Amino acid sequence: MHPSLQRLTEMTTRNHRLILGLMSGTSLDGLDLALCKIEGFGKNTQVSCLHHKTLSYSDSFRTKLKSCYANPMIDASEICRLNIEIAELHADMVLQSLKDWNVEPAEVDLLASHGQTLFHYPKSNPNNQTGRTYTWQIGDGDHLAMRTGIITLSDFRQKQLAAGGEGAPLAAYGDYLLFQSETIDRILMNLGGIANLTFLPRGGDFSAMQCTDIGPANGLMDRWVKRHWPEHKYDPSGMMAKQGKPIPTLLKALSAHAFFQQPFPKSTGPELFNDAFLDEALNRLDDDFNPLDVLCTLNAWTAQLVLEAICFFTWKNNAVEIFVSGGGRHNETLLLQIKRGLPSNQILKDPADLGIPSDAKEAILFAILANETVCGSNGCSPGTKSHPTVLMGKVSLTV
Repeated sequence: MHPSLQRLTEMTTRNHRLILGLMSGTSLDGLDLALCKIEGFGKNTQVSCLHHKTLSYSDSFRTKLKSCYANPMIDASEICRLNIEIAELHADMVLQSLKDWNVEPAEVDLLASHGQTLFHYPKSNPNNQTGRTYTWQIGDGDHLAMRTGIITLSDFRQKQLAAGGEGAPLAAYGDYLLFQSETIDRILMNLGGIANLTFLPRGGDFSAMQCTDIGPANGLMDRWVKRHWPEHKYDPSGMMAKQGKPIPTLLKALSAHAFFQQPFPKSTGPELFNDAFLDEALNRLDDDFNPLDVLCTLNAWTAQLVLEAICFFTWKNNAVEIFVSGGGRHNETLLLQIKRGLPSNQILKDPADLGIPSDAKEAILFAILANETVCGSNGCSPGTKSHPTVLMGKVSLTV
């Protein structure tokens, strides 16, 4: 038997595995890494995050990614180069992080790499007339495996698409295994470039779980900041947004998009909510606008979308614990608006309260997906229509 296959087989019989999860999201700002010790699988999964960090991309590399993201005119040769380039960059980030943590690559059983999304075109996109979902993540798993010497699982979303899902958000599986409760309803709210949530009704029934994208979060705000204040990459604490005033007519124009008339669950991304979308909404305004007021409005709009989604899934106004992760959790203005809109029995909490570092949560979730693929018997539980139970990730062996 090939040594890599032998190791893959052997690790399924051990009590635990050391898995390094990698996540690079739609904000295109860098790579999240989370080294996890995972015991068991399915409902018996136990996760300890041993180390985690976020490494930023250089300005030049970030610019290169943005020039390719959702660009229908990009040259195929550029995509081929970038597919390998980002894999090699991520591999170097892995090796440097392991060195910093005093962990040898040979000690790591698996890499679980989400890759970098370049295009996501779900069937719920109002412009999609094909009735099918298309998605594309780059960051070749074979190059990751060969450069690090660690067996790699990558390209997780394609299997879920093939089984009838939309390929996003994939957080549902990991959220269920980590956060489901027998006694209280929980919402896992991720405020990244796009806001998404997982609703976990008390009782642990996976088929009752709901997971969906909501709409823009940090993505449009970051784009606006860079357009008008190039010296800033984003408004991390929301202090710039706090200086403006909401524009009611702009709020109405933003919410008029057909995406918000579609029922949950659904998925979206910067392919739909981008500069062109915002400019179109701004063109409907009769008066000139202050850039700070627009930023304030985008911040308020994200809070409005989040509150509407929470209300939809908790229509009985029952007690709910809401765990917030993603870059948006550092935006104090955004979180304050969300808190003010919640009833007193719905509480914002930090995933760290349950032992999951909030900034590492997405990377941890992909480590869990890799563990399920290698060790799970039939996925974590009977699936739902939007989130079919499948074992995801293509396996890249080492020499």
